[in-house]
Amino acid sequence: MNDLTATGMAAKAASRTLAILPTARKNEALHAIAAELEAQQELILAQNSLDVADGRTKGLSDSLLDRLLLTPARLAALAADTHKVATLPDPVGAELESRMLSNGMRLSRRRIPIGVLGVIYEARPNVTIDIAALSLKAGNAAILRGGSETLRSNRALVQAIQTALRQVNLPAASVQLIDDPDRALVTALLRLDKYVDMIIPRGGAGLHQLCKEQSTIPVITGGIGICHLFVDESADLERAVDIIENSKVQRPSVCNALDTLLVHTAVAPQFLLMIAQRMAQCGVELRASPAAYELLRQTPARVLPAGADDFDQEWLSLVMGVHLVADVQEAIAFIQAHTTEHTESILTNNLANANAFVNALSSAALFVNASTRFTDGGQFGLGAEVAVSTQKLHARGPMGLEELTTYKWIGYGDGHIRP
Repeated sequence: MNDLTATGMAAKAASRTLAILPTARKNEALHAIAAELEAQQELILAQNSLDVADGRTKGLSDSLLDRLLLTPARLAALAADTHKVATLPDPVGAELESRMLSNGMRLSRRRIPIGVLGVIYEARPNVTIDIAALSLKAGNAAILRGGSETLRSNRALVQAIQTALRQVNLPAASVQLIDDPDRALVTALLRLDKYVDMIIPRGGAGLHQLCKEQSTIPVITGGIGICHLFVDESADLERAVDIIENSKVQRPSVCNALDTLLVHTAVAPQFLLMIAQRMAQCGVELRASPAAYELLRQTPARVLPAGADDFDQEWLSLVMGVHLVADVQEAIAFIQAHTTEHTESILTNNLANANAFVNALSSAALFVNASTRFTDGGQFGLGAEVAVSTQKLHARGPMGLEELTTYKWIGYGDGHIRP
């Protein structure tokens, strides 16, 4: 029996304990984890600083270093989020429906945990805590495989989690970390279907493709965002500049950051000057299609002609594509040609155009007159998220507690025999 098989067996055993755990016990564990994050802050941040230093030496991009970095404020926010998950309603055991059949049998559907989650992710140590908190509250065990660039950080975080679990007499194997950087273990995890019930990858397109091709376990895909925002001719242009800055600049390294700005041709001459001035102040480089480039090239912004693949890029940095469209239908067609179905937004005061936009597009999250940055489990009131799903089955958008459950049918009979 190899170590990964032992990990899977321990996770499966822990999941059976968690599946029937009262809500109060799960909440106790979450509060203990939050407290342990605070108690071990010095160790966690020290280990994270070593990861960040190594990442800088290895030439990681600024966006990846930002994803990797933990600060006292970020760690405090993770502890606060963990406390918040404890306050959320427990989905396990909720009755989705109940009805009496014509034969007199009572039939119901009840939420249950999925079981064991295998989560593979890259330079995001905060994901370790988000997954642990949501998995535990939904009654699931989790096997985590973070990237090699976060190895020290994740070891320290999982140590804090397991210490807290032991303090409240719950299995430490409820949350386990594969802390060997050997990439062969990723493929091995993807085939651990005897023990793992769902794989959730959080990373780039290569990781998602690997999981889809190699996994013998159901995979939830998503988290890759080529996000669009369309400024309609009726939009409030002053407010639009602020919304675009928030969408692009607040945290450019995340999947809900804006990648492509679409502008109605009727307002382009005025609006592109406004947005160029703001983006220049924010250090954003623009990649513009020909008509947009002609309007932008004499502005203060750094602007380059868009390359052949620039509108199919998730930038994860201070780069933004710009393209002009004649109307909402052209905006919709452009988005459909380039989207990953993560997040799109329209800025408009025309209700018909807003409705056309949200009805025609099938992305996981659509906004009217709002920043793309709202596609987030915390912002949606889910407490946190395990991932943002862009697939059509089981779950879409930020995956919170309910998305980490499935259901079972229960029939109550009275000596019923099928005729």
